[in-house]
Amino acid sequence: MSRPADSLLLLVALAAGCGSPGEPLPPSLGIPEPVSDLRAQQVGERIVVRFTLPELTTDGVVVRRFREVELRAGVPPEGNFDTERWAARATQVSVATRTPGPVEVTLPVAEWAGREVILGVRAIGPKGRPGAWSNLVALEVVPPLPRPADLRAEATASGVQLSWKAVGDLADIRYRIFRRAAQAREAEPVGETESLVFVDANAEFGKPWEYQVQAFRKVGQTEALSELSEAVRITPEDRFPPAVPRGLQATPGLGSIELVWERNAEPDLRGYRVWRAVGDGSLQPLSDLVELPAYSDRKIESGQRYRYAVSAVDVRGNESAPSSPVEVHAP
Repeated sequence: MSRPADSLLLLVALAAGCGSPGEPLPPSLGIPEPVSDLRAQQVGERIVVRFTLPELTTDGVVVRRFREVELRAGVPPEGNFDTERWAARATQVSVATRTPGPVEVTLPVAEWAGREVILGVRAIGPKGRPGAWSNLVALEVVPPLPRPADLRAEATASGVQLSWKAVGDLADIRYRIFRRAAQAREAEPVGETESLVFVDANAEFGKPWEYQVQAFRKVGQTEALSELSEAVRITPEDRFPPAVPRGLQATPGLGSIELVWERNAEPDLRGYRVWRAVGDGSLQPLSDLVELPAYSDRKIESGQRYRYAVSAVDVRGNESAPSSPVEVHAP
C-alpha cells in the first residue's frame, strides 16, 4: 500500500510535467491578402486580364475558397484619382474562379475602344470581408489589330523565309515571329520586323518547324497585339549549293602549276573540286575534294596550255558551278 506522502509527491510531479495553457488566439478575420500581380493586355478583340489569387489571409490563415472575386474595369474619375471613387463607378467583371491560384479573364475590346480603362481586383474572404485592392493597371485601348493573313514558308539558302499579308493600312505596326520545334510544347519568339518578310537563319535543315506571326503596336507603356496568324509548317531541305569560289589564280612553277583561290564562308562547306582542261578541251575533274583553297597540279607537260576552274561542295553533296576558268602555259 502506498503511503500518503508518496501519493503527494506523484501529484506534484504530474502537475510539473503539464504545460500551462497559453492565451487563446482570436478568431481569424478572414481578410485575404491583396493580389500583387494584376496585369492586362489587349489581344485582338479581347482584353486579357491575368492575376494570382492569394493563398493566405492577412493574419496568416490558409484560404481554401473565397466568397467572391471582385474584378472591376472603369475609366479614370475626374480630378485627383481616388480608388474608392473609381471602384464605385467601375463595371464589375464576372470571375468564375473562387480558389487560390492563377486566374485569366477576358473582356471585349468593343466596350472600351478609344478610351483608357483602369482595372483592379480584390478577393472577398469566406466571412465576407474584402481584401485590399490589387495593384491597379491602366490600359489604353485601341481599335483591334487584325491578325496577319496568308502566312507562307519557303526554304532558301539563307534559312526559312516567311511572308504574309497585312490586313488594313497600319503604318506603325511591327510583327513578331514565333517558331515551335516538333517536340516543343510552346512556340518561342525568334525575331521582329517591320516588313512583311522575315528569314529565320537559325532554322536547321531537315527538321520540322511550325511558325506563326503576330502584329503588335506600342501603346504607351504596353503593347496592343493581334491574334496569332494561322500556323504554317515546313521541313526545309538543303538543296542549295555553296557560292562559286572566287579569286582563282594559276601560277607556273618548277614541274607544277600552283592554284590558289579565296576561301568560301559557308559553315557546312566540305571542300573544293578542281577542274582542268587541256588546250581547247572540256573541263574535267582533276582531283578528289580538297579541304584547303589551294592545289598543286604536278601532272603537266611542258609547253602545254591548261585551263583551270574550281567548284565548292557542301556536306550534303550540293555542288556549286565551276568558277570562271583561268588559263596558263606549263613552262
